[in-house]
Amino acid sequence: MFDFKNKIFNLTSAADFNELALEIFQYQYKTNSLYKDFVDMFNIDIYNLEHYSKIPFLPVDFFKTHEITTGHRKTEQIFLSSGTGKSVQSKHYVTDVNLYVNSFRKAFEYFYGDIKQYSIFALLPSYLEKEGSSLIFMINDLIKQSKNSGGFYLNNTSELIDAINKHVTNEQKLILFGVSYALLDLSEKYTLNIPNLIVMETGGMKGRRKEIIREELHSVLCNSFGVDTIHSEYGMTELLSQSYSKANGNFHTPLWMKVLIRDINDPVTIVNHGHSGGINVIDLANYNSCSFIATQDLGKLNEDGSFSVLGRFDYSDIRGCNLLIT
Repeated sequence: MFDFKNKIFNLTSAADFNELALEIFQYQYKTNSLYKDFVDMFNIDIYNLEHYSKIPFLPVDFFKTHEITTGHRKTEQIFLSSGTGKSVQSKHYVTDVNLYVNSFRKAFEYFYGDIKQYSIFALLPSYLEKEGSSLIFMINDLIKQSKNSGGFYLNNTSELIDAINKHVTNEQKLILFGVSYALLDLSEKYTLNIPNLIVMETGGMKGRRKEIIREELHSVLCNSFGVDTIHSEYGMTELLSQSYSKANGNFHTPLWMKVLIRDINDPVTIVNHGHSGGINVIDLANYNSCSFIATQDLGKLNEDGSFSVLGRFDYSDIRGCNLLIT
């Protein structure tokens, strides 16, 4: 029995990450027939790879057309991407829901501390209106774990503002998770001054508003909510882990994730920090599906190890978790 779960959440060094990534790659190659067929097209010696950057990254669009699972566990839950219009939804067949719970709880704690110190509010109408959202699943659990007043809000924004205002004088930390267009709608109706509020945008206009660059979005939201910075969450249906930004759209990964940037014209070539290209994600928590994903997002690595999301490839569907370049 592979003890990946214990290893994933106890990594202490870059060497440990590399060793485990290569171990999971071997496991997925052997027990995931789709991924094996994909890897075989590269004609590489899979048993002599020395670094995770040499591992082939599966295009994320395969989650739209195939059931991607590794091993022989039964599916416990299927998460669906939000989709827009008539776009095909991705499906993530999750065979260990508790693994997902462990991942997002530990990532939140890693970046923000004890969840019990927070009240969590969620303004995610486009996600609530559809079934199978991994984001809704995550935030619902965080709300329950916090054991403080909070909750989901759809169109009852006045009730949301009243609920947040009741906590302004408390020492309780506040987080408002919101899809971008809903936060902009809220900012146009209310001008607030809540410096202890963490506004966490999850990206995406969902076809409801014109796409704008992240800097413009954050400037508007800072002015409206009376905060210095806007936080962001980078996640997607196809991954079981999230990255977070506390300012300026610079995302950091938990210890069991890595982001690499691939050359736009040569997808097997990884570029250095400072160069833009396609975002490749290693999510070791994805060992039951595929841990090596080539996304359709454009980005770059920064010198401090963080990464920035610059937009999306022109030919890909609009995704709910990212903003486009205008």
